[in-house]
Amino acid sequence: MEFQRVHQGLLKEIIVRPILPGERERWEELMRQHHYLGFSRLVGESLRYVAERAGEWFALLGWHAAALKCRPRDRFIGWPPLLQYQRLHLIANNCRFLILPHAHLQNLASRVLSLNLRRLGADWQAVHGHRLLLAETFVDPQRFRGACYRAANWQLLGSTRGYAKHQMRYTTHHRPKWVLIYPLHPKAKELLCDPQLKDGRTPKMNSKVLSTKQMEALLEQIGRVPDCRKERGIRHSYRTVLTIALAAVLCGAKSFTAVGEFAASLTQAQLKRLYARFNRKAARHEAPSEPTLRRVLQSCDAEALDRLLYNWLLRKSDPNDPLALDGKTLNGARRKDGTQVHLLSAFLHQQASLRSRWEEKTNEIPQLKRLLEPLDIQES
Repeated sequence: MEFQRVHQGLLKEIIVRPILPGERERWEELMRQHHYLGFSRLVGESLRYVAERAGEWFALLGWHAAALKCRPRDRFIGWPPLLQYQRLHLIANNCRFLILPHAHLQNLASRVLSLNLRRLGADWQAVHGHRLLLAETFVDPQRFRGACYRAANWQLLGSTRGYAKHQMRYTTHHRPKWVLIYPLHPKAKELLCDPQLKDGRTPKMNSKVLSTKQMEALLEQIGRVPDCRKERGIRHSYRTVLTIALAAVLCGAKSFTAVGEFAASLTQAQLKRLYARFNRKAARHEAPSEPTLRRVLQSCDAEALDRLLYNWLLRKSDPNDPLALDGKTLNGARRKDGTQVHLLSAFLHQQASLRSRWEEKTNEIPQLKRLLEPLDIQES
């Protein structure tokens, strides 16, 4: 009985804190020596922790960016691909957890993990400037049972397929791992799927939100939009300019300047597959400039382009996704005769929307059939 009281007292004296700058070398060396996976580096945004008592280290923890793809996790959250890449920074991965060889305290692992989770969100906000909504980790069932995670109320979602990403390819290692998650917010799942979520940080544009193959498919669709430019002075293909502009918007661009920066960030391989102009003197493909992108977007048939984009998004969606409808009167928007403008919107799986105006002397019901014409809806 006395032993148990002493043991519990020792556990209560354990604290978990981020390492100090001068402790990083020691932390990494201990991880290399004693963790079965060794250690090279942490990927992306990261934090290193130590569990100690009176200056004596008992455990080490490492957190870094979430896995780019994880089928059990993504199925659990239920987010569409276009939203997934904008929300990944709100998830942290517990990539390393090491109990040092000399630490022989019962329930130490679950206690350390619990203490770490209590402060992880605040520490992440302080260091990286945005909050976290979810924690994830992978457990090798051939080595561990994940008991400390389950004791700390982590949820088991399933197993991976046994693949790992090395450089730009996925290779199999034939060791599927359990996927466990821990919500750091009571509504983590709902917030991760919320297209209007604001986390206090402007997400960086990422050209990888759309693959080159997806941009090629978009290019093929945009070829149907008639070119509204005058023949004189044309240097770039119309569909190429529109494809790059729309891809930039889908990847998070919110201004003409951001669209121009996205275009400039495309690789030569991407520009080639999008049929960008080839400069023979420079021997390279050239992306359209920001003024070119601006002029084309301002002069194009916005309604036809809007309809084409959303039809393309709808084909990428699950046919069983729910459809939400909303009718609004636009505040301050009036026609020449003084009547107000009304808008009916349909939102599909928080990913795509269709919009339709209607006249003053009607309501949502007559307009609904017209709005849903592009959708392949079957009665059940």
